Amino acid sequence: MMFRYALRLRLCRHLARPPSSFVPHLAYTPSSPVQSATSVRLIRYQAYDDAFDQDELAEARQWRQSFQPSSLPKGQTTFARSSGPGGQHVNKTETKAITTWPISQLTPLLPKIMHSHLRASKYYTTQKDCLSFQAQDSRSRTANSEENVKKLWEEISRIYEEAVPSETSPEKRQKYAQLRKSATEARLKDKKMMGSKKASRKGRPE
Repeated sequence: MMFRYALRLRLCRHLARPPSSFVPHLAYTPSSPVQSATSVRLIRYQAYDDAFDQDELAEARQWRQSFQPSSLPKGQTTFARSSGPGGQHVNKTETKAITTWPISQLTPLLPKIMHSHLRASKYYTTQKDCLSFQAQDSRSRTANSEENVKKLWEEISRIYEEAVPSETSPEKRQKYAQLRKSATEARLKDKKMMGSKKASRKGRPE
């Protein structure tokens, strides 16, 4: 148990990711020092994006290259009286813009890998199942509405950075493939030795 935790910790430090990014199929406990060392090196050189669906990653990266703020839908904007500094004009005119984008309107435009992150956004409103933004810095309705669109774009860009890992270099992928092969060979060798020991205890030759 302690060894597994140590592997998780080393992986997280190397990738600068929380423990949830640990890849389960590597979380076995080696029964020999050689296998243990190989496993640690394997995790160290692991390609982080190997834990994701490669088709979804390709879709997301292609989307990022072509998607622009102008591609965003207009959303639904209402206006209210502003508050805070700005003189009497602030309290007498309805220039505060409140713009909402239903999740159902955004998901068709975004890669699948980003969908679940929309409802985890700090701008998500549960009752209306939407992202909601407010702007009131300007005395212009148009300017405040445009500011909300800018905020939505910034939030979508943040979600992309959070959901989609950076592409692993070819050199690291090659190193990982070599180490994974070594780890598999060490595991099979160790398994064979354990089987031989059990057979000898039972008085049967291998």
